[in-house]
Amino acid sequence: MTTVISVRFHNGTKTYYFDPRGVEVQTGDDVVVETSQGLEFAHCTQGTHQVEDDQVVQPLRPMIRIATENDRNTDAYNRTREKEAFDICQKKIAAHKLEMKLVRVECSFDGSKIIFFFTADGRVDFRELVKDLAGVFRSRIELRQIGVRDEAKMLGGLGICGRPFCCAQFMDDFMPVSIKMAKTQNLSLNPTKISGTCGRLMCCLKYEQDAYEDALKRLPKNDSFVLTPDGPGNVSDVNVLKETVNVKLDERNDGSRCYHNCEICVLRNGKGSREGIEIPDKRPERYVEEREDPAIPAVVSDFSPEPFSDDEMPGEDAGEKRRRRGRGHRGGKKHASGAKKETEERTAPKEATVEVRPAVKAEPKQNEGRRRNRRGGHKSSQNAETVTAKPAVVAQGSEMPHKRTHRGGRRHRGGAPKAEG
Repeated sequence: MTTVISVRFHNGTKTYYFDPRGVEVQTGDDVVVETSQGLEFAHCTQGTHQVEDDQVVQPLRPMIRIATENDRNTDAYNRTREKEAFDICQKKIAAHKLEMKLVRVECSFDGSKIIFFFTADGRVDFRELVKDLAGVFRSRIELRQIGVRDEAKMLGGLGICGRPFCCAQFMDDFMPVSIKMAKTQNLSLNPTKISGTCGRLMCCLKYEQDAYEDALKRLPKNDSFVLTPDGPGNVSDVNVLKETVNVKLDERNDGSRCYHNCEICVLRNGKGSREGIEIPDKRPERYVEEREDPAIPAVVSDFSPEPFSDDEMPGEDAGEKRRRRGRGHRGGKKHASGAKKETEERTAPKEATVEVRPAVKAEPKQNEGRRRNRRGGHKSSQNAETVTAKPAVVAQGSEMPHKRTHRGGRRHRGGAPKAEG
């Protein structure tokens, strides 16, 4: 085992190992390390730890020191110097009329070297540009031509998935991606859908390639001759993610049916003739997905309230109980004893009794004469005679006849009560 620290430079996402030389470094500390390009300022992503010997590239370069305040100020000055160098280099490129695109500028920690990264379609003669830049910065100048994938990694951005570029976020190195991966995953071969912002195939095609290759080894190919629980047929489509196949049965003409991979028996994998293939008499069993019903917690049954009696209502005093009982007798729900008593009264035989009501002397209406005058009548309220009501004979237990009452509207001419002569 080798004791190392993991550091990452500000210009990339790749992690490098360095020898801490017995110093206990914590995660998140800034350190100054020795590289092949000289001293560099780096950020510690993992403190002092041990790794296998085969993971370390020899010779293991040492860490010089943990960064001080002066080292942080020097790094901040170099970042400012890089911005100025970027603007000056763009002006020089335009002056020399070179077909190149400046991407990034990096300045070494000690300020002895400045590196310019650019992209171009072909070879570019930038010898005169280097002389001009060296005369301006009085440092060693280096120009490096990079590809479009490196450009996307340096600049960063958002992909079509809405997340930051994988290469700019966590990928250490670029992985080889081919168009065969898109075919294996049944993706559209439209370049705009399978290409990233850099114009190359998306790096994420490599992530699931191993899972697709492993699943395809267990699934039959298209046009394979298989035996299903419903009879023999040919495979028309394969779903790799669900591991299901669509089979067009020989005995049915209602289209293809979907079966799980464990429900079919492959008699011939791929295209070919059926001659000489024996169809087994025993058909495969159907696939039954086992689903466990979610256990309902027992605490749910504790919430079913039990009915309270009139004397056991919680939170009620004696006065509230009396008011509640009074409301029940005035039209609310009746008690069981009251309901029973009412039922007995309805079912008991009733005696026919005759009630004679006394005659009621009707008082003359004061405004009746005025209404008649308005309608053209000649009688006044003073000439109205007293009307004596006839006694009504009503049998007890029978309902009163419906009496039409006046609601305040206009009456007909013949609607006034007649006086007895």
